[in-house]
Amino acid sequence: MADSINEIAKSLQQRVLEGYSEKFKDEFLSPRNIGKMQNPDGHANITGICGDTIEMYLTIEDERISNIKFMTDGCGATIACASYVTRTVKGKSIEEALRIKPEDIDSYFEGLPEESKHCAKLAIGTLKAALNMYENKE
Repeated sequence: MADSINEIAKSLQQRVLEGYSEKFKDEFLSPRNIGKMQNPDGHANITGICGDTIEMYLTIEDERISNIKFMTDGCGATIACASYVTRTVKGKSIEEALRIKPEDIDSYFEGLPEESKHCAKLAIGTLKAALNMYENKE
């Protein structure tokens, strides 16, 4: 019985992910940097137009993002985009992190479906808001 349920779940997952790149599938199925952070230097919690929320926490050392985490209640595209953003900016300077754009995420994933492009904007917006909070504290 359990094997049958696992096979059904695997089949459904494959159908849902049809048309997405391998990079997207990897980021969605094995998201990085999930979790909350105690006493972050910067933090933001933003809800997008679709109702998904991303919460980001970051610590800054020597003007570089030394650690970054996220939480979301969002869909697969929101998870993948937030994971990609946190993985990409970790270790980067604030200036470098602020240069990342939704188009960079879309390009990395070899094209997001039109209905998922707002997830890239949400991930970038949340990152920028967390960095803004850090800069306003300083």
